[in-house]
Amino acid sequence: MEYALVAIAGIVAVVSAAAWAPRLGVAAPLILVVIGVGYSLIPGVPPIDIEPDLILFGVLPPLLYAAAIKVPFLDFRRNLSTITVLSVGLVVASAFVTGFVLYMILPDLDLAAAIAIGAVISPTDVVAATSIARRIGLPARLLSILEGEGLVNDATALVLLRSAIAATALTAQGAEFVAWNAIGDFFYAVVVAIAIGVFVGIIAVWVRRKLDNPMLDTAISFAVPFIAFIPAEELHGSGVISVVAAGLYSGHRSATALTASSRISERFNWSTVQFVLENGVFLVMGAQISTIISDVHQEKLSSVEAVALGLLMTGLLILTRYVFVWPLVFLMRRREQRIDERQGMLQRTLDRVQSMTGMGNQRIERRREQVVRRIDRRRNDLAELKAEGLGWRGGIVLGWAGMRGVVTLAAAQSLPRNTPYYEQLVLIAFTVAIATLLVQGGTLPLVIRLTRIRGTDRAADRRELAALLEEMSTAGVAVLDQGEVTVEGHLVDPEVIDRVRSDTLLASASAWERAQHADEVDGIVHSPHQQYRSLRREVLAAERDVLIEARSRGTYPSRILQRAQSLLDLEEARLEQIDNGGRD
Repeated sequence: MEYALVAIAGIVAVVSAAAWAPRLGVAAPLILVVIGVGYSLIPGVPPIDIEPDLILFGVLPPLLYAAAIKVPFLDFRRNLSTITVLSVGLVVASAFVTGFVLYMILPDLDLAAAIAIGAVISPTDVVAATSIARRIGLPARLLSILEGEGLVNDATALVLLRSAIAATALTAQGAEFVAWNAIGDFFYAVVVAIAIGVFVGIIAVWVRRKLDNPMLDTAISFAVPFIAFIPAEELHGSGVISVVAAGLYSGHRSATALTASSRISERFNWSTVQFVLENGVFLVMGAQISTIISDVHQEKLSSVEAVALGLLMTGLLILTRYVFVWPLVFLMRRREQRIDERQGMLQRTLDRVQSMTGMGNQRIERRREQVVRRIDRRRNDLAELKAEGLGWRGGIVLGWAGMRGVVTLAAAQSLPRNTPYYEQLVLIAFTVAIATLLVQGGTLPLVIRLTRIRGTDRAADRRELAALLEEMSTAGVAVLDQGEVTVEGHLVDPEVIDRVRSDTLLASASAWERAQHADEVDGIVHSPHQQYRSLRREVLAAERDVLIEARSRGTYPSRILQRAQSLLDLEEARLEQIDNGGRD
């Protein structure tokens, strides 16, 4: 019963922290960690001791999948090289640097075990960084890099941890550990994971396309991360990368393969799952402090000394990250400086390809169109990278946004129990996670303000949204301008056509109003399309009053009332989406 009360209190704490965080100007994960630490210090409360496998195998897959389906594949692809350097190269370097220092300080710790704990504290947490970044308003490219790094670096750390534990076991048996075998195992784990993840994503999308019930569709999606994770781990691949691959594929294909109701249902349900899990794990993370400290054997290495080592590791991790980030930013700037030259080369290639028309061969013509599309996509990639260049300000923010999370603590507790200084190593990992969350996470908004880094140009975003909606509505209206319009062989009444045309143009016209009158609030409020939406909402409110009255009197069957309410909800949601389309 007491644990049930603790769980209820935890949910209340999560919701309360999320509600108050914007008012306090602090990210919810930071508040929850502090609440968890405060709980652990209350005498007599039930201790919180979560099995690490529950986090690594039960919580991590759905968390990663929920994040992956929301990450635009286009942004992930455009920043893949930067994400790879940070999520692979930086994690490996951080693991070896911190591991070697621990190996030199702790006499009974062998090098492989030291690198193992280095791997544990190396990956950053995607939740803590991006929750702050979104609230502050970082440039879109910087946010995409942080999201991509957080999705992939857990895989690198866990594979490296597995290799280091294997090396420790071999050393204990007197066998020789070959580094090349570890490198081969890493690439094997990545390739196998990507193959399984993409395959699971393809099958999942195919199955979900056959279902016409959003509830069943979403239920299947809840199983996808585990279906991708378990086979990859059984085949000694990276379950994390497999889940990320499945999530990226599913999210990318949902626009064409799934129905609108399925996408809405999936987005809402996965957002709820992600909210509960990601905030709950930060609360649990803080609540474990008393259990972790009580397990430390003071005679080998005191808890104070372990905390001091954790703070030292935190400083090393920050330093190592900046050593990686600064050359990376320099190389990115050099690459951006050559964009004009590359764009000119692509334009000349495109001109030559487009001149190859009229050959009469359909196969050649299809190939030509494919080449044109690829060149055009590459030109757009270069233009976007140039428009969202990452300068020294972005480098400072990127280097400081290296918070650790619950995976660090769970991975530390998954070390073999016979590892020397096991309890102290867990406390070191916990200290690193807490210190980076509170120090870096707490000061990241200040760092962003001091660097004066500019976020996405909201006015430009409004103009681009209006342009895209206009392009979409133009194509839609073209369907109505094809002479006599028929539906299933029957002529459509002109009044119906005019009504459909008006509804089609509504979102585009509204977006252009917001783009052209961004600083004129009165102009927007009194614009014709805003008046239409306001009047339409008043009509819907009157209709809802009648519906509520009918429900209270029991005039109609409940199934009829529910259907009418669903229709009203969809119409209100449509108007809200039109309004929010240009809102900051």
